[in-house]
Amino acid sequence: MGGKPANHNPPASPLLPADSEDSQLRLRLKEYLKPEDIEQVMAAYRFSDAAHAGQMRKSGEPYISHPVTVACILAELHLDPPSLMAALLHDVMEDTEVSKHELAEKFGKTVAELVDGVSKLDKIEFQTAAHAQAENFRKMLLAMSQDVRVILVKLADRLHNMRTLDVMAPEKRRRIGKETLEIYAPIANRLGLNAIYQELEDLSFKNIHPRRYAVLSKAIKAARGNRKEVVGKVLDAIKHRLAEMQIDAEVTGREKHLFSIYTKMAEKTGTFSQVFDIYGFRVIVKDTPTCYLALGALHGLYKPIPGKFKDYIAIPKANGYQSLHTTLFGPFGTPIEVQIRSREMHNIAEAGVAAHWLYKSSDADLSALQQRTHQWLQRLLEIQSESADSVEFLEHFKVDLFPDEVYVFTPKGKIMALPRGATAVDFAYAVHTDVGNRCVAVKINQELAPLRTELRNGDHVEIITAAHSKPNPSWLNYVATGKARAHIRHFLKTMKSEESAVLGERLLNQALRALHADPSLIDEARWEKLLRDYGVKTREEILTDIGLGKRLNIMVARQLLAMAEPSGEQRQGKLGAITIRGSEGMAVQFAKCCRPIPGDPILGFINKGKGLVIHTHDCPAIRKFRMDPDKWLDVEWDPDTKRLFTVNLKLAVANQPGVLAKVATGIAEAGSNIDNVSMEEGDNSAYTNMHFTVQIEDREHLARLMRSLRKIQEVVRISRVKGLATENKSQ
Repeated sequence: MGGKPANHNPPASPLLPADSEDSQLRLRLKEYLKPEDIEQVMAAYRFSDAAHAGQMRKSGEPYISHPVTVACILAELHLDPPSLMAALLHDVMEDTEVSKHELAEKFGKTVAELVDGVSKLDKIEFQTAAHAQAENFRKMLLAMSQDVRVILVKLADRLHNMRTLDVMAPEKRRRIGKETLEIYAPIANRLGLNAIYQELEDLSFKNIHPRRYAVLSKAIKAARGNRKEVVGKVLDAIKHRLAEMQIDAEVTGREKHLFSIYTKMAEKTGTFSQVFDIYGFRVIVKDTPTCYLALGALHGLYKPIPGKFKDYIAIPKANGYQSLHTTLFGPFGTPIEVQIRSREMHNIAEAGVAAHWLYKSSDADLSALQQRTHQWLQRLLEIQSESADSVEFLEHFKVDLFPDEVYVFTPKGKIMALPRGATAVDFAYAVHTDVGNRCVAVKINQELAPLRTELRNGDHVEIITAAHSKPNPSWLNYVATGKARAHIRHFLKTMKSEESAVLGERLLNQALRALHADPSLIDEARWEKLLRDYGVKTREEILTDIGLGKRLNIMVARQLLAMAEPSGEQRQGKLGAITIRGSEGMAVQFAKCCRPIPGDPILGFINKGKGLVIHTHDCPAIRKFRMDPDKWLDVEWDPDTKRLFTVNLKLAVANQPGVLAKVATGIAEAGSNIDNVSMEEGDNSAYTNMHFTVQIEDREHLARLMRSLRKIQEVVRISRVKGLATENKSQ
């Protein structure tokens, strides 16, 4: 879609005088700007030229050649004067003594904000290169969400840097190429900046795989002569057929860009000679109805290849791109790819989102494309605000740029675009955060389905919610969108923090009572002093840290009472046992190594960052901790627990038909639910082992279940599985 940007001029030679930069820029601006606007832009040029005086690029050119080329790239898109001024000034804050305030005074607040948004964060120190990159993207995107022109300047800046990357060391070229391919090219694609997107991909390919690039370039040049006759014949045939049908159209043939040919070869693991469709054809007509007429005419000329037709007019891409795509059997059996679009669609395909931020004399209303772009930018901002750190945000952002999309319908018939691989949970969060947080089931095409079901094009999706439902941590294993992942993590972190604060309060009260203090009598002044000493803002932060095992309850209690460390234990009573109700949520975890249930003697271990982890007292995994009293707490079961607990069972059974059904029926009749079941691989022996993970209420319920299963004739032996080695086997 679209060739390279029109600017193929080589960078200005270092021998050229500065005014050649001036004239090069003026020529571009005269194509569409008013004289007074040109003068504003040239004032920014003169300011930038003076600020960068004496600075040189690594290639040996005067530094001003870089901002001028960036401005020229944006001038090709016919961007407005503030964008061009920001392009010319985008490095002055970083590389010179010029401040944002000075720029605002001289060129206005808008230009200063744009420059600030594009400026790099060189003055901030980062622990790792990955963090530095992620933080840079984070600021860039935050600025971009306020004004999309920031990203347009940034993309033009990156494009010129990629064009002049030859002077860098090979390793640095590879790193910058990879970053461009992963981040900047997808942004350009998402914003519909097609020519920039394709050139960034080709330049990235050239710098990541220079040998492959050189070999493929040579092969394409050689193939041009061989295929010239076929292309000419197809071009003439298309023009003739459209003229016969009285369809006024502009028909062009074009060579696909290098990286797309390379990707096609890599996907099909084929050679260059097997990739026939390196040429595509574009038909531009006056309006939408004529697009479909032209499609019918071409399908009459050459037979279409089944499954190779896409209607992006009825369902546009997320970046607003619209066209009909069809692949035909051409002469000599060569596949021919054809795009059919109107003139307006073509303008949007070439300039994308920039087509609606072009230089205009008056402000137009927000178009549908602008609204879609704005929604996408806002979605990124939403993810950014809920991500714990920059690297996590970058992970969400990369996920959100995934190019292939599926289109599904809401119950009201609205079309929603989601990344390929998106599940019902992704759809729920795309509808609304509350719908995502409370979803319990989904109907896909009027049939109930699991929430992890991947959606397909054309699915009708209806989410079923429950008022008290909450996100499940397991959803993180299969969601595909950054928005869903960020919201789930945010909810789980908030929930864990709240539950840990409640547990922390119980642990602190226990420690205060052991020090013969009544928790209700601790006055506000003591809490205020403790907050100042710890450097935190709220009491909840301290309680959460206690619940998560980051602070010892007894130490906080002593500091709260302003007590010195007691000599011996004469002033400290024994810490009472903490009651475990089973409803503490994520603040209290039941160890998977021994799976304790009500009735089991238990111990609680404070695991830093995880909070309180409950083990059975004979669990092999905790033997080494038993000698460290600071690590464990006395805990006991509440007589009235309100939840189900998981237990692993191992059954030795006669290897006979129907035995699994009998055991499953026995478990159900005992009022238990099966979470998981597995059987050892058959070896033709008379007996085999079955492993069940079941849900029970307490030890009495487990005893009833085991008695019930022993009555089944085929069950030879049954045991509860504890310990890491056996549990892993039983899973």
